[in-house]
Amino acid sequence: MFRFENTAVLMWLWLIPFLWFVGWMTARRRAKKLAKGIGTRLAPFLTRSISPRKRAWKTVLQLAALFFFILALARPQMGESKQEVKSEGIELIFAIDVSDSMMAEDVKPNRLEQAKVELSRLVDQLPGHKVGILAFAGRAALLSPLTNDPAAIKMYLESLTTSSVSTQGTCFECALKTAADAFKRGGTETDDTTRVARAILIASDGEDHEPGAIEAAQALVKEGIRIDTIAYGTEKGGAIPVRDGMGYLRGYKKDRSGQVILSQVKGEALRQIASAGKGSFTFASFGGDHLKRIAADLNRLEKAQFESTMATQYDERFQIFLLIGLILAFMDLLLGERRLGFRLWKGRFEVPPT
Repeated sequence: MFRFENTAVLMWLWLIPFLWFVGWMTARRRAKKLAKGIGTRLAPFLTRSISPRKRAWKTVLQLAALFFFILALARPQMGESKQEVKSEGIELIFAIDVSDSMMAEDVKPNRLEQAKVELSRLVDQLPGHKVGILAFAGRAALLSPLTNDPAAIKMYLESLTTSSVSTQGTCFECALKTAADAFKRGGTETDDTTRVARAILIASDGEDHEPGAIEAAQALVKEGIRIDTIAYGTEKGGAIPVRDGMGYLRGYKKDRSGQVILSQVKGEALRQIASAGKGSFTFASFGGDHLKRIAADLNRLEKAQFESTMATQYDERFQIFLLIGLILAFMDLLLGERRLGFRLWKGRFEVPPT
């Protein structure tokens, strides 16, 4: 089977007839200007040293070289082989709090940025697992369905901001229910012969949470879903900065009485959710030891073999077209435009060209 991997490049083949037409028009215009400037009798005499045939061949070689270069860029492929690709792991949802309090700078640069960096590191410690990204505040939104592509997971983590969810607040119940729906819609189908280990990892400061989270966690445990939590922030707390569109600090968030709001992290709500979800609770530490413990706990969960896929592999053949294009371009450089054996006139004497 012969195919092109990048068929969009083939659209540039229209350049070949266009360049040929431009060259033909340029040659005609040049000949007319020469004949008009020095006369129709003298012009052929002055241009006798130029070989029209060689010029034509050089044009053909240039356009042919361009043709093969374009084909090489389109990545022609030939041959086909089928290979079964299997992946083992667990299904895991990262539920990241994107409420305003996560912008507190009691940890540097702020709680949300620390969570994004650490969860990206955690992805590297969980190879083969299917991971989804969920952002929540007053509501929850699934940003990335379950996937075992670490690059895609990190891309979605990096895109997290406090505007990822429009409604402010901290609704753990919304996050847990949205994560459960994500498992049902994008996870591995289970039956009597298949069991899938599933887990939810909540990254939050646990502030101003709404009721209903404990009941939701207990319901998910009955479905075989484990819930772990990480607290970001400090008990000392920090003010929540208010920045303009350019990122410059304009002040700090205040309450109705005009006092600066101090966001403190006790972790009690997250600890209760983890207890109800039969998982672990930990405070984020700067050394990253908590990530190793979480990764070890998740890797100990029962692994399920995800649905096998058949990957089609093709052999690249662009090298052949690239080589032909280079050979034609080199031939164009070697081929001159002068006639062979042409002799110039200098006064009354005919001499070979120098």
